[in-house]
Amino acid sequence: MPESKLPNKIDELVGQRIRWRRKELKWTQEQLSERLSLTFQQVQKYEKGVNRISAGRLYELAGVLDVPIEYFFEGADEYLSLPEQFQEDSAQAAPLPQFDHQAMDLVSHFQRIQNEELRKSLLATVKAAAAVDDENS
Repeated sequence: MPESKLPNKIDELVGQRIRWRRKELKWTQEQLSERLSLTFQQVQKYEKGVNRISAGRLYELAGVLDVPIEYFFEGADEYLSLPEQFQEDSAQAAPLPQFDHQAMDLVSHFQRIQNEELRKSLLATVKAAAAVDDENS
């Protein structure tokens, strides 16, 4: 298969964003697959970044998941700039970080905050709390 057709880091990121939104909506892979007229295995492959998603399918996903297209690419610059040990090697892509339910809940609610100053303040608070926790560990 030509390299341009192989999944890449953006495909992984888009897959993770699909998974986050599906879980935020409290849908199973099967429920999402039914709404897209796909098999749940295909949804699994999209979420893992194993299969690339066409522009048309991404547009359909945005509609079904009730998010703008940009949602799937939020954090792309940061994700692409991860250190080398988190990047793809020639044999297999590095797994995306797995987040527990609380972390996903925090992220989904944080993204709904429109006020940039409030977002910065909350982020600083979380960072400070993590630093204190690190010191106490």
